[in-house]
Amino acid sequence: MSARRRTVLTAGAAALAAGCGSSDDGDGDGDGDGSTTPATAPETRKASETSAAELTRTSDVPVGGGTILKDRKVVVTQPEAGDFRAFSAVCTHAGCIVASVSDGTINCACHGSRFSITDAAVEAGPAPRPLPVERITVQGDSIRLG
Repeated sequence: MSARRRTVLTAGAAALAAGCGSSDDGDGDGDGDGSTTPATAPETRKASETSAAELTRTSDVPVGGGTILKDRKVVVTQPEAGDFRAFSAVCTHAGCIVASVSDGTINCACHGSRFSITDAAVEAGPAPRPLPVERITVQGDSIRLG
């Protein structure tokens, strides 16, 4: 082995050992006091705060069309006036978020799959199955999950 290669390997091993070192107290928190500190729990919300949060307003969903809520991964459609439906916005082919709703279909731009706005049935592949149904409630002008 050449001297240069040996130097590079030695330096790399030393850096690895320094990065993986611990504080000698064995608790893994790095403070050296031997006590264990529990990880901070992520913020949790009540189910009523997350699942019942408003998705959109009825006025934002055109009759014969729909609205894609990319941040919530949901598409809400209105096949006929006053008839609201919701489906997952994740295409069943490759997991892309659907891109548009037009001409009675929910359209995925990744590979051209199209789904019915009425029941999310596959109208054009390569998607192998319909979009999953999402449960919604409509109260006044508010559309909520659940």
